[in-house]
Amino acid sequence: MKIIGPDYLVFGVDDVDACTQYMTDYGLKPIDVTDKGGRLEALDGTGVVIRHRDDPSLPRAMETGTMLRETVYGVADEASLQALEQELSKDRTVTRGSDGVLRCQDDMGFALGFQITTRRALDLPSERVNAPGDQPQRPANELGCTNDLPALPRSLSHVVYFVPDFAKAEAFYKRIGFVCTDRFVGVGPFLRPGGTLDHHTLFLIQTPPFMKGIEHFTFHMGGPTEVMTAGYRFVAKGYESFWGPGRHQLGSNWFWYFNSPLGCHVEYDADMDLHDDNWTAREAPLGADASQYFLFEHRPKWAPGGPGPAQQH
Repeated sequence: MKIIGPDYLVFGVDDVDACTQYMTDYGLKPIDVTDKGGRLEALDGTGVVIRHRDDPSLPRAMETGTMLRETVYGVADEASLQALEQELSKDRTVTRGSDGVLRCQDDMGFALGFQITTRRALDLPSERVNAPGDQPQRPANELGCTNDLPALPRSLSHVVYFVPDFAKAEAFYKRIGFVCTDRFVGVGPFLRPGGTLDHHTLFLIQTPPFMKGIEHFTFHMGGPTEVMTAGYRFVAKGYESFWGPGRHQLGSNWFWYFNSPLGCHVEYDADMDLHDDNWTAREAPLGADASQYFLFEHRPKWAPGGPGPAQQH
């Protein structure tokens, strides 16, 4: 069952206009967006679908009121879809819609979909670094950053769930090929499916039942400079930073989280570790010392001579 990762997330929201504008300002491209919502995509075609919470086309809302209505994973091939259908049909209702998506619920009640992935292959350079002791990654006269750096989300990276029973939730995902890369003891695992080497595409966090739902989701950027650039521009548009920028310990990914009108946090991330079956999962207590190597805080632009005229009061 070669599940690659989430192809798209579906939300039922209170304010369609605010949510579509938020994701557009975040860097996704509106594809079929109207006043009723629509799809917004990253560079590889992964993305989010936004509808009003009362839209009859949406899966039924969770009892907790989380705005996430469905997580649709991309798989490598038809054989993977058939294997998923065979396994999941053993103990739950599984349907396949006219859109080709195989649908069911996990053991926590999250609506899931699986489809042959629609991700587009990308041919884009990652951030390149010059450092003493190594051959230059950027040749002479090639700039490392410019004011017009695009800094656009490349691919839907991962989703994080609040769950009332992480052991039960983890057991379900192990059935369909997810493995634990690392774990916060007593809190939950970082899970990666069989079709990717990414440190995680799903993280489970133990919470009281009333909190069940999505905590955050994120898209991969081209490198830490893009995380910093996109995040700085996002703040400049009036959006509120929640956590970051910084760099995580488990996964090593750079991060910057923001509050959102989707009822969850939304993150930029970059440079996540890759792992295969030779990796041995680590365990760590949840806390600041194990969560990040370092953490910055956004502040307005500054120069040695003081703030610019527009920032003087």
